[in-house]
Amino acid sequence: MASSMQNNRVSPPGYCGCCRTCNMWCWRAFKWLPVLLIVAIVTWSYYAYVIQLCIFTIESTAQQCIYLVLYHILLVMFAWSYWRTIFADIKPIPDKYKLPDTELEKLLSAETEDAQRTILENFAKDLPIVTRTMSGSVRYCNRCVLVKPDRAHHCSICARCVLKMDHHCPWVNNCVCFHNYKFFMLFLGYALLYCLFVMSTCLPYFIRFWKGDFGVSGSAGRYHIVFAFFVALMFAISLGSLFGYHCYLVAHNRTTLEAFRAPMFRGGADKNGFSMGAFNNFKEVFGVSPNLWIVPVFTSAGDGCDYPVRREHQLQTFTAPPDHGYDAMGTTRSRSDQDGDTLVPPSRHIP
Repeated sequence: MASSMQNNRVSPPGYCGCCRTCNMWCWRAFKWLPVLLIVAIVTWSYYAYVIQLCIFTIESTAQQCIYLVLYHILLVMFAWSYWRTIFADIKPIPDKYKLPDTELEKLLSAETEDAQRTILENFAKDLPIVTRTMSGSVRYCNRCVLVKPDRAHHCSICARCVLKMDHHCPWVNNCVCFHNYKFFMLFLGYALLYCLFVMSTCLPYFIRFWKGDFGVSGSAGRYHIVFAFFVALMFAISLGSLFGYHCYLVAHNRTTLEAFRAPMFRGGADKNGFSMGAFNNFKEVFGVSPNLWIVPVFTSAGDGCDYPVRREHQLQTFTAPPDHGYDAMGTTRSRSDQDGDTLVPPSRHIP
């Protein structure tokens, strides 16, 4: 641990600042390629659906109007959610978690792991953190020089610590985290509806094509319509599985990282440590106003640093390590039925 506190990166001989800057900009441009691919596919699908299907192929004016209105509603909501996911303001970790220069100097000069652990424990004693490392020490990022808030992780691609990090998604060129997780869920949901709508409305004309009853007037655009059907089907399958998995994570108040490795508390690992019940977990992400649940505006509860936890972990926050919070059979204790027990920190309640 002592050696990991310092992160000195030495550039190879002959590696100039110009090369470093050039590599940085090339890497930044490369990361936008998946986003540009999605934009290109959506742009082409607009041409295939609106121009080739609705205008050149469908003969009924009423059917054209209905299809176009529904299509553009889904497209606007999908594009809006996608935009918010990509360009969400990912705020930095608050300064109170960053080690002052004096504490950092003490940490770097400490000769043993026990001494370093003591320094971090003393610094973090007034911070609202309940999770620990596998060894039971305070979670510390030597790159960002800060104590990690609960559920925060360091993203190697963004080169920073991120609040409630779920994963880094190349398709949005951004970290999916506390500040844009609602937008990401809406993006998946509206993208899935968009694909299902395009697929279902193209299906009758896809069948006509295979039966050879497409007509001469539609022969030029039939390949666009058939290809749009297959692309929508392919994306609907992948989006459906991904959206279903994240709905499961929301219902259990877990991130993708926590699903693979359960958060560690003083009493041990607990994959349900942050779960307050399916509906409360949903409101933690989407907010308390039903009118805004399907709108890509930020309504998530809290500040991204302090989260409600189960009672046994809440008791462990500011007291000496008690019992492990598990019954004799190894199961987590159920929620307390004591008078007024809400299972959330006094500073914040989930309605």
